[in-house]
Amino acid sequence: MNPADLPAIAGGVPVRTQPLAYGRHRMDESDIAAVVAALRSGTLTGGDGVSTFEHALAARCNAGHAVAVANGSVALDLAVGALGVGPGDEVVTTPLTFVATANAVLRLGASPIFADIGDDRCLDPASAARAVTSRTKALITVDYSGLPADIPALRAALPRPLPIIADSAHSLGGSLHGHAVGSLADITTLSFHPVKQITTGEGGACLTDDPLLADIIRRRRNHGMTSTADERTGALWKYDVTTLGDNYRLTTMQAALGASQLRRLDDIVAERGELADRYDAMLAGIPGVGLPPRPEGRRSAWHLYVIEIDPEAFGCARDIVIDALRAEGIEATLHYPAVHLLSLYRERGGVPGTAPRAERLCERLVTIPLYPTMTAADQDDAVVALHRIQTWAAAHASAS
Repeated sequence: MNPADLPAIAGGVPVRTQPLAYGRHRMDESDIAAVVAALRSGTLTGGDGVSTFEHALAARCNAGHAVAVANGSVALDLAVGALGVGPGDEVVTTPLTFVATANAVLRLGASPIFADIGDDRCLDPASAARAVTSRTKALITVDYSGLPADIPALRAALPRPLPIIADSAHSLGGSLHGHAVGSLADITTLSFHPVKQITTGEGGACLTDDPLLADIIRRRRNHGMTSTADERTGALWKYDVTTLGDNYRLTTMQAALGASQLRRLDDIVAERGELADRYDAMLAGIPGVGLPPRPEGRRSAWHLYVIEIDPEAFGCARDIVIDALRAEGIEATLHYPAVHLLSLYRERGGVPGTAPRAERLCERLVTIPLYPTMTAADQDDAVVALHRIQTWAAAHASAS
C-alpha cells in the first residue's frame, strides 16, 4: 500500500480487509493445559489453585499480600471500601481513566474529586495536593497506558499523610526506579481482562503490605464471612459475618489460567515494549503525531500505545483520525473521555476547566493497536494508514 493513496474515508481502498483490533489476549498450550487440569481437579471454586495464584502474584510484585477477585472493577470497590471511605468523604483522583475508578468512590456515597494530570499523563502531584481538603480520605492514582505513576512524588506533595490506591489495571510488569508495580502504593488494584498483560478471562486482584487491609478485602470478597468454604471442614462448620460483603471470588479455572500466564509476564511485557519502540521509530516523522511519554526511571508495561494528535499540524481533528483509521480496518479507539465530563458526573457538578491539561489531552488521544501476537505487517498497516490519513488531511486543510 502506498501511504499517498487516497484514504478509505475519502473513497480509497482500505489498508486491511480484516480489522486489526486494538488489543487481544495471548494463549498457548500450557495455558489450556492448566485450565483443563483445574477442571479435572474436582474443585471449581476456591481451593489451593486460587491461593497458589495469589502467592505467585504477591511474590512477582514484591507485595505482602495478594487477594484475587472477580474483576478489576471489584478490586477497586474493595480497595476503596477497605480504607473506610463512606458518605461525606472525598477521594482525589484523575479524570484520565476508565470510569470504574471514580465509580468505586461514588458507590460508597463518597465524592471523587478530580485533579489534573502531568506530562506523564498520570495524576499530577501538585494538582492532587491542591485538591486535598479536610474531607479527603484517600487518593487513587492511575498508571495510564502501563506507565507507573510516581507515587513517592505524590506522597511528598501531599499536605498531610493519606493512603494511596494505585489503579494499576494497565501496568502489571512495570516498575518505578526498580520497584515493581504492586509494591508502591498502600493498595494496588489489577485487572486480568483479556486485553491486559495477563488474563484470567475476567478477574482482578488487590495487593497490599498491610495484613489488616488484606484481611478486610478477603472477608468482603466472601460475603463478609469469617471463614471460607475450604476452612469449614470437619467440626469447623460455624462462621460469623462481621462486615458487609458479596461474592467477588475468582474460580479455580481462572486462577489456573492466571498462574500459567504469570510465568510468562516478563516475556509478554518485553514483547509489548519492542512493539512500542518500533512504533516510536516509525511514527516520529508524521506531522502532528505526539508519542507516548517515557519518563526516566519508569518501565512501562505497555498495555496501550496512545498517540496525541495535534489537529493543526496533522490537518484534522482527532475524531476524524479515529473514524478514518477505522475505515482503513485499524480499530483505533479512545482511552478515555474525561470522566468528570461524562453525563453521570456532570450531573454531580463536573464542569469544563476542572482539569484543563487532562481535558485538552482527552480531545487529542488515539489508541492504536498493540498486543504481543501482532506481526510487523500488522504494525506497518497501522502506520501506513496514519501516513495516508495525515497526507490527505494536510492537503485538504491547505486547499480549504
